[in-house]
Amino acid sequence: MGKIREMWNGPHRSFIRYATFATGLFLLIVGFFGEDNLVRWAKAGIELRQQQRQIEFYKTEIADMEKRLQKLSTDVDSLEEFARYRFHFAAPDDDVYLLGTPEYEKTRDN
Repeated sequence: MGKIREMWNGPHRSFIRYATFATGLFLLIVGFFGEDNLVRWAKAGIELRQQQRQIEFYKTEIADMEKRLQKLSTDVDSLEEFARYRFHFAAPDDDVYLLGTPEYEKTRDN
């Protein structure tokens, strides 16, 4: 610390102080006010990590969908079960009851 203090207060102190001020100002401008500043760089890094997580999520979703598609295309029983639960299909021997809502009853009477 003694050498720095000696340079700061030495015979070339005006140049050292000017160089220190200019360097600090340059780092401030480049770091915060420039086109590619540190704030944008940090935001871009955060966004990149989020997008990578989304890519991994969608890759696992695609793999799960492909497994399900393979299962549905090979097994008829699973296809029928999927259709019944997903699209409310009825089996050939099932009884189907239709219930109307009060709004439907009003429109039907008119």
